[in-house]
This record gives sequence, C-alpha cells and structure tokens, in this order.
Amino acid sequence: MPEKIKLIWDFRGLEAIKIAEHHCIHLEEFALKENLKYHRVKAEEINEYYSIAYIIVDKNDMITYRDALKPHRGEVAS
Repeated sequence: MPEKIKLIWDFRGLEAIKIAEHHCIHLEEFALKENLKYHRVKAEEINEYYSIAYIIVDKNDMITYRDALKPHRGEVAS
C-alpha cells in the first residue's frame, strides 16, 4: 500500500471553520479537474478560533498537489 500524505491548510479567526469547509470544496474541485485521486478531504475545528482543511493523497501525487495548491504544511497520514 502506498504511503499517504496529509496536506494541511490552517485558518484562524471566528469564521475559520466556515473558511476551512469552503476550502475543502476547492480541493475536491481541483482533484476532479486534474483527474487526480485522493483518499479524504475534510475540515476540522481545532478550537473556536482555529480550524484546518486537509486532503490525504498518495505520496506519488503529493508534489502535484503541493506545487499547485501550496499547503501550509504536510505530514505522513496514519
């Protein structure tokens, strides 16, 4: 099974979760437009003022996503 990478975008402020959820729409649209596969797209509220949006992709697709979408950070997905 290929290694999976979680690409993460951070959002802060009172509207952070709404912005993160909206960002997920764009992540899915990008994958569809570019005919790329992914495992999961999700927004998570960490606290009232901090949320993240992320996409989990195979390691071999990570550079394509990273270069086009400029995530704030990434980590190996568990």
